[in-house]
Amino acid sequence: MKARGKGAPSAPSIFEEVAGRAPLAARMRPRALDEVAGQRHLLDRGRALRESIERGETGSILFWGPPGTGKTTLARLIARYAKGEFIQFSAVTDGIPRIREIVADAERRLVSGVRTVLFIDEIHRFNRGQQDALLPHVEAGTVTLIGATTENPSFELNGALLSRLRVYVLEALTPDDIKGVIERAIADRDHGLGDTAVAIDADAMAILSVESDGDARRALTILEAAVGLAKSTQPTTEDQSPKTETASASEVSDFGLRSSVLPVTGAIVREALQWRSAHYDKSGEEHYNLISAYHKALRGSDPQGALYWLARMIDGGEDPMYIARRTVRFASEDVGLADPRALEIAIAARDAWHFLGSPEGELALAEAAVYLATAPKSNRVYTAWSAAQAAARDTPAAAVPKHIRNAPTKLMKELGYGEGYQYAHSVPEGYLPQDYLPDEIADAKFYVPTTFGFEKEIAKRIEWWAKLKSDRRPKTGD
Repeated sequence: MKARGKGAPSAPSIFEEVAGRAPLAARMRPRALDEVAGQRHLLDRGRALRESIERGETGSILFWGPPGTGKTTLARLIARYAKGEFIQFSAVTDGIPRIREIVADAERRLVSGVRTVLFIDEIHRFNRGQQDALLPHVEAGTVTLIGATTENPSFELNGALLSRLRVYVLEALTPDDIKGVIERAIADRDHGLGDTAVAIDADAMAILSVESDGDARRALTILEAAVGLAKSTQPTTEDQSPKTETASASEVSDFGLRSSVLPVTGAIVREALQWRSAHYDKSGEEHYNLISAYHKALRGSDPQGALYWLARMIDGGEDPMYIARRTVRFASEDVGLADPRALEIAIAARDAWHFLGSPEGELALAEAAVYLATAPKSNRVYTAWSAAQAAARDTPAAAVPKHIRNAPTKLMKELGYGEGYQYAHSVPEGYLPQDYLPDEIADAKFYVPTTFGFEKEIAKRIEWWAKLKSDRRPKTGD
C-alpha cells in the first residue's frame, strides 16, 4: 500500500467497489471518519480513539458491539490512516499455518517500513491454539491486531491476549443515526441511490429507523430491497430511466404527480422487511442477559417484565425446556415456602410444555411466569440450604448423636444406639423435644422463616414447638 497524506486521505483499494452490483450496504461503507454513523463517544473530535486513528497509532485494539455498528469500517479506516496493509483473517476457515504466513509477510513489510493491520472479524470464534500462536507477534508489534466481536470478550478470549488489546465498546445506532445513514444512501449518486430519485415517506423512514434495531447494514439492506420492490410495482408505461435528481417525500403530496419519482412507502418497506429477527444467541452473552432479566423480573414481582423477557427468549429460539428448568429453580430459590404451590405450578408448566410442545405449551410457561411473579417471595430455604451445606463441609466428621442412630442389631443396642430416642407420635401433640444435631453445631439455626405467605404459618409452628421444648424438656434418662 502506498503512503497517503494525513487528514482526509483518499480511499485506497480496500474501499474500492469490486463489482458494480455490490450490495448497497457494501457500496455505502464510510470512507472517512466523519461519515461513520453514531459512536460519538469514540469518534467526536478530541476523543482518544479518533486522535489515535488520525495519527495512525492505535496499536492493537478490539471492537465489541452489536452487528452493523461500524466495527469492520473502523478497522479499514485504521489501516488507511496507518498507511498499512490490510489483511483479513477468518477465525473459522483459516488456521495456524495461515497465521505463520501472515506473520512472515508482516516481517518483510516492516523492513520497508510498512505496517500490517490484521483484522479478525468475529474474533470470539478464534480458538485457543490460534490465540496462542498470534500472541507473541501482537506483543512484539509485528502485526497490529484489530479484532471485532459481538460477544463479551471476557468470556471468549484468553486473558493473555485480551490484556494486550484496548477494548472499545460500540453502541447500537439510534433511530436518528439510522435515518442519517438512509438519507445519505438516497442522496449519494456515486455509491448509493442518488440516480434513482427515491422518495421515501415518513412512515417508511420511521419503520426503517426503528426496526433496523440499530444495525446500519440491516437498514441499507432493507432499503435496497424496498427500492427494488418499488421498481417492480411501478406501471410499465412509466418512464423508469435513471434520474439525476433525488426527491424527498416532502417535495410531493401525491406520488402520482411526478413520474420521475420512485415512491417508497411504509407498506413497501414492511413487505421488504417481512420478518424482524430477534437479537439472540443461545450460547452467547445475550442468552445469559435475557434469562437474567427474566429471573430479576420474577423476583421483582413484575409479571409484565417476566412475560416480555419470556417472549423474547421464545421468539429468539431458546429451548423452552431450558426456560422451564430455570423456572422450576426460581420457584425453589426465590418463592420457596412462602407459596409451596409455586414449585408445583412450575413443574406442571414444564410437564405441560413437554406434553404439548410449541406453541400450545408456551402458554403454560407464561402462566407459571405470572404465578411466580405475583407469588410472595422468600429465599429462606435457599439460604438455609447454603448454610447447612457449609456446616456439613466444616464438620465432616461430626458423629450422629447416639439416640437418633439406627440400631438394627443386638450389638448396636448394647452400644447405646437409639437409646433415649423419643417417639413423637407417642404424645397427642406429635412432638417431643430432643436434639437432632451433633454437639459441634448443637445451637445452629439454618432455616428461619419470613412473615410472608405460608411461611407465616410455618413461623407459628416453629414458635409453638420452641415453647413446648422449653416447657417439656425431657429429663436425663427419661
